[in-house]
Amino acid sequence: MAFEWDWESGDGLMGIDDPAEVDAAFDRGESWLGTAVIGLAFNCSLEEASPRIVRATQLEDVAQRGFAFTAAGTAARLNGALTPELYAVLRAEGHGRRSIAVNAIDDTLTFVPFRRLPLWFKWRKIASRVQDKLETWRLEATYAVSDLWKVLRRRR
Repeated sequence: MAFEWDWESGDGLMGIDDPAEVDAAFDRGESWLGTAVIGLAFNCSLEEASPRIVRATQLEDVAQRGFAFTAAGTAARLNGALTPELYAVLRAEGHGRRSIAVNAIDDTLTFVPFRRLPLWFKWRKIASRVQDKLETWRLEATYAVSDLWKVLRRRR
């Protein structure tokens, strides 16, 4: 007997390993598709999961679309790479802090080697490192001024 996935409640979908079942669920208009593509990211090859993840990033349900981007980040973590289609989806969604893809982009920058990144992602990684360094310097200066202020106040 084949396992029946519970598309009503989403139970078991994190363990889904059948891309054809996810394709059929898309055709039926099921809920929980974002959750299912996370399962595919964990249980299938990147080549099998990628087209379904890309498709799920276009869902109307914002929560499930968010899970699709989580699946993209998971794929980057597990595989150390993404497909050109997934890179394109992340680029189209953008990298701003209000972007639904911000965590997936951060995971990609963290877990995909620099040499494997597309050019725009390389620029994003460089810009991110520069921003991090500037923020570090700002915080160090703020703490130094705060410490100096405390010392001067004690002398009065």
